[in-house]
Amino acid sequence: MELLDKLNILADAAKYDAACTSSGLDRSGRPGAIGSTTLAGCCHSFSADGRCVTLLKVLQTNVCVYDCQYCVNRRSNDVPRAAFTPEELCELTIGFYRRNYIEGLFLSSAVVRSPDYTTELMIRTLRILRETHRFGGYIHAKAIPGADPLLTRQLGLLADRLSVNIELPSSSSLALLAPDKKKEAILTPMGQIRDGISASKQEIAVYRHAPRFAPAGQSTQMIVGATPESDRHILTLTQALYDRYQLKRVFYSAYMPVSSSPLLPVAEGFRPPLLREHRLYQADWLLRYYHFRAEEILDESQPDLDPRMDPKCCWALRHLDFFPIEVNRADYEALLRVPGLGVRSAKRILRARRVGALNFEGLKRLGVVLKRAQYFLTCSGRMMAGLRVNEDGLLRHLVSLEAPALAEPAPEQLSLFDSAV
Repeated sequence: MELLDKLNILADAAKYDAACTSSGLDRSGRPGAIGSTTLAGCCHSFSADGRCVTLLKVLQTNVCVYDCQYCVNRRSNDVPRAAFTPEELCELTIGFYRRNYIEGLFLSSAVVRSPDYTTELMIRTLRILRETHRFGGYIHAKAIPGADPLLTRQLGLLADRLSVNIELPSSSSLALLAPDKKKEAILTPMGQIRDGISASKQEIAVYRHAPRFAPAGQSTQMIVGATPESDRHILTLTQALYDRYQLKRVFYSAYMPVSSSPLLPVAEGFRPPLLREHRLYQADWLLRYYHFRAEEILDESQPDLDPRMDPKCCWALRHLDFFPIEVNRADYEALLRVPGLGVRSAKRILRARRVGALNFEGLKRLGVVLKRAQYFLTCSGRMMAGLRVNEDGLLRHLVSLEAPALAEPAPEQLSLFDSAV
C-alpha cells in the first residue's frame, strides 16, 4: 500500500481523538536538532468547533483485536485497514514539519496483537524521531491500557504528554460496550504515569539533566452521549480524576454515530450532542480554574447542565443570596464566582483597588466585560445606574446573551482529506 493511502486511512481513523490543547511545555531548539515547543502551545490553528488541527494526528495502525461498539476501528467493522512502520511514520512527521504543516505529533493506535506489541511499535517510532532525527517538537502519545509498566515508562520518556482514554463515564457502560476493557486496566497506567511524573520532578530538582518523564503531564478523554450517564455523574468522575491522578485535562468527545449496534443511539436522525460537550467543557473550566467543586455545579435535583446558558450563570441564579458582590471588598474567591468575571479580570481588580476605590467606569477601563457581571456587582455599595434586577428578567437576559451562539451548524468531523467540492 502506498504511503499516501496509509496516511489517508490512519489520519481519518484518528479524528475522533480529542487533542485541542496547548503543549504545556517550554523547550527551545538545540544546535543540530530539529523542532521546538513553547509553553503557549504547539496548537495554533483551531477548527470552528474548537478542535486543533496543527498536530499530525494519526494512528500507528487501525488494525484492532478489540470490538468496542462505539469505535470506528472495532474488529467487526468492515473498513480499510493499514499500519505504518516506525520508519514510514517518522518520514511523514519530519517531512510535514520541514514544510511547516505541523508543529508536533499526536500518536495513538488501535491494539494490534497485544497492548505490549502495540506499545513497542510506538516506542520504536518515537525513538527514531527523538534519537535519529533529533526531533525536539511536541509529541503527545496515547498509552495503551494493559501494556507492561516498563513499556509505558519508556513511552513517557520519549513523549511530552501521555494520555490514557477512560472511554466511557461508568464501569457498567464500559462492560456493556467494550467488554474487552476493564476499568482497573485503564486506571492502573494513570496511577503509574502520575507517580512517574512526580518522581521525575524530584529527580530533576536534584539533577537538572535527569531524563524527563511526560513533562507536559497526562490527560484523558471520555465519550459523551453514547450512554445514559448524567452530566452530574460525568463531572463527579472528572473531579475525582483531577484529584486522584493530577490530570492536566479531561477531554469530552460528543458521540458520533459510527455503528448500527442496538446498544447505541439509533444513527438515523441522531444529532451529536455538541452543545452538551461545550457545556461540559465550561463546567470543567470552573473545576480547574475557578475553584468550584462538582457538587456545587450540579446536584440530585438538577443532574444535567442547562443548555441555555453557561454553568457559572446557572450557579449564580441558584445562589442569588450570595450576590451582589462588593467589588472594593470582595476576596479573590468571591470575585471568581461572578458571571462574566474571569481569572484575569479578578486579578486586575485586586491590583487596581490598592490604588483607590473602583466604580463601573473604572471596571470598564480595566477591560472587565459587564454585560453579565453588572447584575452581580456593586461599587461602593451601589448597583450600576438605572439597572433594575429581578430573577425572571435576569434569567431572560442571560439566556438572550447566549442565543446567538446556540445556532449550531451541522456537525462534521474534520479530515485531512476532505473531498473536493
